[in-house]
Amino acid sequence: MPIRPEHRFFYPIDWAQLSAVIRFGRARGCCEDCGRPHGQMVYHLGDGCWWDAQDGRWRDGWGRRIRIATEADILGRARRTRVVLAAAHRDHDTLNNADANLAAFCQRCHMIHDRPEHQRRR
Repeated sequence: MPIRPEHRFFYPIDWAQLSAVIRFGRARGCCEDCGRPHGQMVYHLGDGCWWDAQDGRWRDGWGRRIRIATEADILGRARRTRVVLAAAHRDHDTLNNADANLAAFCQRCHMIHDRPEHQRRR
């Protein structure tokens, strides 16, 4: 997720490099929560279920393999989205840049992770 200009001073000057190490070094280009691959177009059902083209299986919002009934109207419900990984602070403290506090999340998992913090700030 892009950093708003008014929040840039909360992040270290080498944030782009630190973020890249977490997203592509440690996480190997996949969300650490659900496993979605960075930069890929992914079919999803809007409820967290997504098509893992590499394994040829449907996965739930946590990356676990699932079965979907063949009579389900999957094609009518499936949408496509491009996966973009972002480095997230697990404790929401932008000054705490320890490896254990940083995670590589896709946009869906990042928003789910940040929801309580966004509600608290509101």
